[in-house]
Amino acid sequence: MGSFSIWHWLIVLAIVVLVFGTKKLKNIGSDLGGAVKGFKDGMKDGASSDAPAVNPQVTVNKTSDPNNTVDVDAKTKS
Repeated sequence: MGSFSIWHWLIVLAIVVLVFGTKKLKNIGSDLGGAVKGFKDGMKDGASSDAPAVNPQVTVNKTSDPNNTVDVDAKTKS
């Protein structure tokens, strides 16, 4: 009780094939596989970048302030 046997899964698979058809399931599978491949390629490209990830819009001016505060100059993107 609570777990499905192989027969339950075969019946569910048969119903899915009858409802959607094999051609539509094939297209969905290839679209999903292409999306996963594109995501993996994007992750590899992002990780192999030689430049460090720095936000160029924010600069920090470290001065010898007696209160130990840091002034930040934020530039707006134009």
